[in-house]
Amino acid sequence: MQIMNKNGFSRCGENYINRLRKEGRYSTAHVYKNALRSFGKFCGTSNMSFKQVTRERLRCYSQYLYGCGLKPNTISTYMRMLRSIYNQGVEAGSAPYVPRLFHDVYTGVDVCQKKALSVSELYKLLYEDPQSERLRRTQAIAALMFQFCGMSFADLAHLEKSALDQNVLRYNRIKTKTPMSVEVLNTAKEIINQLRSKENSHPDCPDYLFDILRGDKKRTDERGYREYQSALRRFNNSLKDLARALHLQSPVTSYTLRHSWATTAKYRGVSIEMISESLGHKSIKTTQIYLKGFGLKERTEVNKGNLSYVRNCCAGSVRTVKC
Repeated sequence: MQIMNKNGFSRCGENYINRLRKEGRYSTAHVYKNALRSFGKFCGTSNMSFKQVTRERLRCYSQYLYGCGLKPNTISTYMRMLRSIYNQGVEAGSAPYVPRLFHDVYTGVDVCQKKALSVSELYKLLYEDPQSERLRRTQAIAALMFQFCGMSFADLAHLEKSALDQNVLRYNRIKTKTPMSVEVLNTAKEIINQLRSKENSHPDCPDYLFDILRGDKKRTDERGYREYQSALRRFNNSLKDLARALHLQSPVTSYTLRHSWATTAKYRGVSIEMISESLGHKSIKTTQIYLKGFGLKERTEVNKGNLSYVRNCCAGSVRTVKC
């Protein structure tokens, strides 16, 4: 059994993960844990020292992750987690400051990883019958997420009955705590009744609106976070089954509905400020990551429109002068 160095990189990471758990930030702790475990697997030890975190090792680790098939944004997340742990070691005096230590690895955001569906595939996902009760339920959840302004699965699953006030949903986002309000469309009312939880409320526990989570665990209980993770995995697996049943070519995850709502609004000419506010983003930069770029056809139409606008304006000016 390895004895963990009390001032080592692994111990520093574990201490921070434990602090996050005590603060109830289980999701963030989970990501840090995955990053630390992955790096430890690459290094061949779960007891890493700060001396082992070098520019060359980080560069090789990055190549290893690409070789494992991880997406750039996932690799960036892992690297940022490792950088955060290292910086905490520097602040605590346990690690030396190394300029540009993470310079050779990717720590940005890949805006090319677009997850939005085309309009035709989105229509299939939301409206075509998958011929399965299980998949119809998955489709109903997806439809609500889209009709609630691209609501995330986390926010939908954690909505409480008190959030629904007549025809308006009022809640705080799970991720950012941003206050949100969404008017319930008539098309969503039947789906809400279909998915509404029939569980009795438990003392000091959330009384959930939908039957996605049981609501028998206190908000500060880590078991509640693990239950949510299991529900998310089931939903994503069911979405894959739904996409296969409907013969969709694009991959579909819980984020697909959110990205697709944003991109549909963009194509309709809705301002990015309105899209950002509807999604509950604190920064428009986050919204821009969600938006799928326009295709050549759309850009060509815009280009033609601009040319036509200028030409007609000039022609109008010339006619005015001649008159």
